[in-house]
Amino acid sequence: MDILIVLPLLIPLAMGCSALLRYRATRRAAALIGTLMNLGVCGVILFVVQAEGIHVVQAGGHPAPYGISLVADPFSGVMLAITGLIGFVAVLFSQATIDANRERFAYYPLLGFLLMGVNFAFLTGDVFTLYVAFEVMLMASFVLLTLGGERAQIEGGLKYVTLNLISSTLLLIAVGLTYAVAGTLNMADLSVRLADQSSPGITTMLAVLYFIAFGIKAGMFPLFFWLPASYHTPPAAVSALFGGLLTKVGVYSMCRVLVMIFPHDLEFAQPILLLLAALTMFTGVLGAIAQTDMRRLLSFHIISQIGYLLMGLGLLTERGLAGLTFFMVHVIVAKTALFFVSGMIYELRATYNLKDLGGLQQSHPGIALLFMIAALALAGTPPLSGFWGKLILIRAALEAQQYAIAAAALGVSLLTLYSMIKIWVEAFWKPAPDQPQEAIGSTAKMQRDNRPRKALLLTGSTALLVFSVVALGIFADPMLRVSENAARTLLERSAYVQAVLVADEVE
Repeated sequence: MDILIVLPLLIPLAMGCSALLRYRATRRAAALIGTLMNLGVCGVILFVVQAEGIHVVQAGGHPAPYGISLVADPFSGVMLAITGLIGFVAVLFSQATIDANRERFAYYPLLGFLLMGVNFAFLTGDVFTLYVAFEVMLMASFVLLTLGGERAQIEGGLKYVTLNLISSTLLLIAVGLTYAVAGTLNMADLSVRLADQSSPGITTMLAVLYFIAFGIKAGMFPLFFWLPASYHTPPAAVSALFGGLLTKVGVYSMCRVLVMIFPHDLEFAQPILLLLAALTMFTGVLGAIAQTDMRRLLSFHIISQIGYLLMGLGLLTERGLAGLTFFMVHVIVAKTALFFVSGMIYELRATYNLKDLGGLQQSHPGIALLFMIAALALAGTPPLSGFWGKLILIRAALEAQQYAIAAAALGVSLLTLYSMIKIWVEAFWKPAPDQPQEAIGSTAKMQRDNRPRKALLLTGSTALLVFSVVALGIFADPMLRVSENAARTLLERSAYVQAVLVADEVE
């Protein structure tokens, strides 16, 4: 089991080192094999931690809290498994859409380093290595965002890296102050030591610093404006990977650090957190409704869905955190699928502008079906996965007598459905607009170049995600049990502490 927990770091690292390989075809093969192996390993880790409980590896053999702890528990196991799936389908989609120039400049190795950072964030057991994981992610994601050197990419990349550097600086300050106050950075040890802190104002200040740092990375209101300015600029495969995964790492870290180390401050700040959740929901969905570019519209929906996750955290109940876990898995899959559909449309029509699209229902009914299922899932239509995720969260809110946030979640669901109908009407239902002759020729050339292998990769990767959305809805009960186990482990911190620390240190 020890080597199994380390493999989600070693396999993507090996993918990153494939930059040393000479031929692009070899790098592509290494990326496909690596992400498939990563998916298998992460799936096994999820199965083991659900069956046997928390597993810990102490790096270098140094006992906690002196060494680096890698911890796999039900919550991190779920996140590792969904990351493995998204990484695999992103490589499949990339092999159909990423041009040779980007591949030449180490696109697939960068993808490996990004996945290593994400997996590291989910596995690490101390706050400093969590900061290191975010820095690995930031470096790899910034290069992927600007790879190609287009003007829009550079502009979006500058906004992205500037705000994320501010977030990283705040996180590093919080880490340094944490060590000055507690003399340790191990999360389990911090959970014990800060519980007896005689100066509660200091812990509150630390909690606020962590909350703001992770809130920027998650795209929380009012710290989200970097996201819709940057996520729509790179190729569709990169947008899908970013939109599906990266903001969720911020939410995961918020849950892990605040619930584990600062539970009393989180309880005190519950009204503020629920208010921010509602504002994040409404700001995101209203921004989406105002857009005419399909990827910008989907980027604003990333913000809106973050509001639901903050809602689950703000409720701070087992059912609320179970709903957060379920909804996180759902939205990662559904959002990635929708970005993939936007990329398929771009391959056909060479535009993301809804005003320039139309007629896709008649010309490409398969793409229309994939979009319709993913869009209905995002809006929370039964019996798809989004319905169950939102139902659990709303039920948790009603049980906690938080009626305002429950009403906000229902209202935003209706607005989400409206924005999805807007895409359907503009891109699929209305007749295709007249195009200039040169545009028609360009589109015809693209369709001639869309050979069977490319079409299979595009459709297969998207269909796999759409199938997952349907399966999560039909088989919601097993996923709910997994989510409840993750929430229980997150709230009952004693099991985590005992697994990481030796018995005499816990005492």
